[in-house]
Amino acid sequence: MIPIKTETAWRGTSDCRSCGIRDMVLFADLKEEDFELIHAPIDDLEYDAGHTLAHTGDTAGSLFTIRAGMVKLVRNTADGRQRIVRVLRSGDVVGLEALMTPTYDSDAVALTSVKVCRLPLQVIQRLNRETPRLHQRLLGKWHQSLKEADDWLAELNFGNARQRVAGLILKMRSGFDTSVVTLFSREDMGAMLDLKLETVSRTLNAFVREGLVEPLDKHGRIYRVLDVDRLLAPSD
Repeated sequence: MIPIKTETAWRGTSDCRSCGIRDMVLFADLKEEDFELIHAPIDDLEYDAGHTLAHTGDTAGSLFTIRAGMVKLVRNTADGRQRIVRVLRSGDVVGLEALMTPTYDSDAVALTSVKVCRLPLQVIQRLNRETPRLHQRLLGKWHQSLKEADDWLAELNFGNARQRVAGLILKMRSGFDTSVVTLFSREDMGAMLDLKLETVSRTLNAFVREGLVEPLDKHGRIYRVLDVDRLLAPSD
């Protein structure tokens, strides 16, 4: 792949045949002849943390496959609060709802710096019509996303404050070094876990004092997990 910056995007620079994570993303099961059906450009994009890839209610014209980094899906509740309903990682797809509805149903915001491939919806629709391999892949991705969304919400709303914060820390482990986790702002964590901001801060500080985790940045977003066993069964 040839990663490019956003300002030079949409020029068809992506080489899906030689993608380094092709076995993880939508095109894993495509054959050589399937690629001849792709006529619209597919591009490699890089975004900084905090960039919004998709806005709730916007016309869903593209899907994004994540090659590196993490993206959070955010929805607004009826009382005006924001809830993070899921975190997407490498190999996941942003905007799957575009296959069924005309608009995005969540804000997709880069949690870390990310690298993504932007796939025009017409590419997916044509491949879906003309090759059953992509159709099966899409059904699998859709089922996986629904299950993970349910699991995400169920697991993070169980137990006392220590159990919830510990569960989020362990759930956010990813990549080659699973001892390092990237977390959200305290406000985001509180909204996700149904806890007050002060409770989240107090619990994280207690974990640091007890030697369960150590902060790796001055903003309190990146931590190293020092004792998984004690995090798995934290006392109150």
